[in-house]
Amino acid sequence: MATQDAAIIETAHATADAARRAILPYFRRADLATENKDASGFDPVTEADRAAEQAMRAVLQQRRPGDGIIGEEFGNTPGQSGITWVLDPIDGTRGFMSGTPTWGVLVAAARDGVPIFGIVDQPYIGERFWGGFGQAAMHGPMGARDLAVRGDRPLDQSVLFTTFPELGTTREAAAFAEVARLVKLTRYGMDCYAYALLAAGQIDLVIEAGLSNYDIQAPMAVIEAAGGIVTNWQGGPAHQGGRVIAAAGRQQHDAALAILSRAP
Repeated sequence: MATQDAAIIETAHATADAARRAILPYFRRADLATENKDASGFDPVTEADRAAEQAMRAVLQQRRPGDGIIGEEFGNTPGQSGITWVLDPIDGTRGFMSGTPTWGVLVAAARDGVPIFGIVDQPYIGERFWGGFGQAAMHGPMGARDLAVRGDRPLDQSVLFTTFPELGTTREAAAFAEVARLVKLTRYGMDCYAYALLAAGQIDLVIEAGLSNYDIQAPMAVIEAAGGIVTNWQGGPAHQGGRVIAAAGRQQHDAALAILSRAP
């Protein structure tokens, strides 16, 4: 492995470690301070989100000061190296606030806007999933193992996840519902953990809309390293977010895409 690649992997893990340390003291705390970032709806941010991103940025500034950073809470810091770190300190803040253990820390390293290495980390459970540079692996309470998606499967035998039942716009929700009617099982509310389950070979599809680049780049790197597919609803690149479908095999992907691609 090239020295540069190894340095990126080491830095990514150190960044996720820093986020774990910053977040866990806040989890399931009754006095957790929360604000709403969306005056027309509900888009929460907590003191844990901000503390974690600050801790992540401190690691990156120390280890790789020439790299750029894009973070959900503190925006864009340009770099000169060609590598940009794309950070979501807590993906699934609603779940974090509710005490569920399905939120996660997302860390991606991108070159030319495309993720080349990613981590999905669940600090409370102690599970970490990562992928890129020839690696696709996880470790957690049951030990360490390689990641591999489950492969091709008919849509009527597939397990589908999304975060919100009220997905996106009315037309996006209708397209999702059409796919959901055809699959074996549909589940909701897992945030980034659903993508980790797909990479681990547990499920077949994740379909979402309205994503940002910091929502998808780390999961995308992990899933693709595990042999999966991540595109937008037209079958094109998904690294900038928007409408996204992640699949464990080409059969599920293409069957779902035939429906989703018709959404205006």
